[in-house]
Amino acid sequence: MVVDDEPMVCAHLRTILGTAADIRVVGQAHDGAEAVEAVIRHRPDVVLLDLRMPGVDGLTALGRIARLTHRPAVVVLTTFDADEFVLRALRAGAAGFLVKSTPPDDLVGLVRVAADGHTVLSAEATRGLVAAAGRQEAGRDRARLLLDDLTQREVEVLTCLGEGLPNAGIGARIGVTEATVKGHVSRLLVKLDCANRTQAGLLAREAGLVS
Repeated sequence: MVVDDEPMVCAHLRTILGTAADIRVVGQAHDGAEAVEAVIRHRPDVVLLDLRMPGVDGLTALGRIARLTHRPAVVVLTTFDADEFVLRALRAGAAGFLVKSTPPDDLVGLVRVAADGHTVLSAEATRGLVAAAGRQEAGRDRARLLLDDLTQREVEVLTCLGEGLPNAGIGARIGVTEATVKGHVSRLLVKLDCANRTQAGLLAREAGLVS
């Protein structure tokens, strides 16, 4: 099944895939909500899914499809290869990520690979994934170095910030008063060079204190 908000793109994909004797396009959709309904109706083995669509976008549709009883292999197909979208699509359950400039013969072959249960990534997507993973690793290392200067209590408070707890919740968790929590948070922000508790919470996640 092909999903794209541009009917011409769907027609082009159907033409390419129609050249393969072992591939049959069973349906198409033009937005995320329609895509989920079409998956339920047609029960395809593979879905080529665009990310940027009006209304319900591709990432949202991907998450909904991943929760269906019949879960096809969803290959994200898009015109851009922004690193964060590669990671988000794969985390949401995508079986692969291809750019729309993928040559027709390669596209047909990769659809077969996805149908066999394997992950498919275009060269552009692979480079983006490696780059994003590298940046995440660098950010994680930096965050963990900052933790070395914290006391055990401050690490506990930082973990709570990463979980989004308010001061009262932090106090109840670690057994101190709200005033004491405020003091810990203030010192944390200075030590970590964070402008606010939200930034500190994000750093806690980068450091792996919160999944």
